[in-house]
Amino acid sequence: MAGRISDASLNAVRDAASIVDVVGSVVALRPAGSDRMTGLCPFHDEKRPSFGVRPSMNLFHCFGCGAGGDIIDFIREIDSLSFAEAVEQLAGRYNVTLTYEGGGSGANRETGKRQRLSEAIKAAAEFYAEQLSTAEARIGRSFLTERGFDRAAAEHFGVGYAPSGWDTLSKHLRGRGFSTDELVDAGLAKIGTRGTPTDRFHRRLVWPIRETTGGVVGFGARRLHDDDQITAKYLNTPETILFKKSHLLYGADLARKAIASRSQAVVVEGYTDVMACHLSGVETAVATCGTAFGEDHVKLLRRLLHDQDESRGEVVFTFDGDQAGRNAARKAMQFDQRFVVQTFVAIEREGRDPCELRQAAGDVAVRELVAGRVPLVDFALRGTIEAFDLDSFEGRTAALRAAVPMLAGIKEQVLRNQYAVRLSGWLGLEVEQVQAQLREFSGDAARNGGRTPEQRPVRPRERSVDEAAISAEREAIKAALQRPGLAGPAFDALEQVHFTHPVHREVLEAIVAAGGVGSATDVGAWIARVATGVASDETRRLVPALAVEPLRYAGDGEEHYIASVVDRLQELHISRRIREVKARFQRTNPVTEADVFNRMFGELIALEERKRQLSDRSIGSA
Repeated sequence: MAGRISDASLNAVRDAASIVDVVGSVVALRPAGSDRMTGLCPFHDEKRPSFGVRPSMNLFHCFGCGAGGDIIDFIREIDSLSFAEAVEQLAGRYNVTLTYEGGGSGANRETGKRQRLSEAIKAAAEFYAEQLSTAEARIGRSFLTERGFDRAAAEHFGVGYAPSGWDTLSKHLRGRGFSTDELVDAGLAKIGTRGTPTDRFHRRLVWPIRETTGGVVGFGARRLHDDDQITAKYLNTPETILFKKSHLLYGADLARKAIASRSQAVVVEGYTDVMACHLSGVETAVATCGTAFGEDHVKLLRRLLHDQDESRGEVVFTFDGDQAGRNAARKAMQFDQRFVVQTFVAIEREGRDPCELRQAAGDVAVRELVAGRVPLVDFALRGTIEAFDLDSFEGRTAALRAAVPMLAGIKEQVLRNQYAVRLSGWLGLEVEQVQAQLREFSGDAARNGGRTPEQRPVRPRERSVDEAAISAEREAIKAALQRPGLAGPAFDALEQVHFTHPVHREVLEAIVAAGGVGSATDVGAWIARVATGVASDETRRLVPALAVEPLRYAGDGEEHYIASVVDRLQELHISRRIREVKARFQRTNPVTEADVFNRMFGELIALEERKRQLSDRSIGSA
């Protein structure tokens, strides 16, 4: 058993290690005066930097949470290591040979467990890389070549091949002096049914997964053979003391300098996507390692981005434009407010990932994909409302209810208000309706125990009735009942779409069934005929009420008044139609849906002209 690390070894590690190099691999540091650098603290969540480093002293301190110490303390805290493990990690990184004291016979020059596992994984990465050039690995090389990756690309990313044979790697590493327990603990092997080690990966293409410092901690392996007994396309190293996939982003070691200098991180889905992006000039691309994007990934990106300034920096997620992409965007929205920098989505509408896009259209297409990014909130909101029938009032109301929780999650008030205006345009609703629903959702959230709008009971005021339309409809029906000779053909030209209230529509049906206003000769008999034609008791009571309720015109000009009421109904209908078409118009892409876009543009012009004519006629008849 190893003893205490000698003082001489500790001093040698502290002298060899650079705190700027070590901390800078985790935190984006910036000069802040003589012998001082600053950045966002990696130990607590903050938006303004309170974390400082003194290079000449090899010390760090956070004025926010109080964390501080020397380079060994930093490694202990950031990787949750013991003192000895932290020293051993630094020793391995800076090629310092450690000596131990007081550990009994054979204790000197022993290395700790963590360092041994690191060495085993490094040796495995070298072995896999060498195997890629063998005859057996031809299928792996073909896989890479077909996707546009040559030998230089494979070497740059360290891609290798796990050969056949149940213990080929294990035999190789045991020949290098590593024990079976070390291979199992490193995630390179597992114990077989006979109690002997078997390799974790067989006949697969292998990508080394590194920490931001560049040290290999695990692997991702891609299925190549149809007869592979493990059907999963990708396998990853299991969780070990080195490999914690929720804390890792593939490609972060290669991307970290570009991320810091360009203030941009592009999150893609797979290893080949990272390769394609980097080779296309998008050197800020990273990917998760067999797990969903999560809170720890946010923290890592914020450190790499130096995420503190609202005026700079961005995180770009790449999603397909299909339903799966919309679902992924909604999941990503939960992390949007964790960033200070802006979040975007880069959409490949044909469903191709960056690797496939590069194959089909070249490097420029990949760069254009990222350059054409759209705000994440914009994409997520569109994806939410497009699931509903936006041509009906009921569908637009349901879409509003589904979108409001997303709006409420936008912390910045100005941005939230801007999206409320945009959402009202997409849905063809008044912005006041959206804002009212938003205020009600925010106010009711606590009282409803977190229930969504769909789960809350619908209240009468949520029906969003257009009072102006109801009033005009009522006046028109009164005119049809009381003055059929004046209402005549103009009223008979009206249709169901001109009436918004269901009771008013029922009266219209009864009027049509009674032969229309033009058929009325005796007013009393006419009203009775209409009243007997309605189905519901509510409407049957309404007909005589409307027959005696005075029209609201004053003085002479009854004929002009009735004509203006009918024109007003048509104008209100056209206004509703304009809002509906505008809503679809704003949701339509003028490039990919040019025919639909142009047709709706023409319809809008015609509707606006018809509305103007009705308005002018109403003014002229006043």
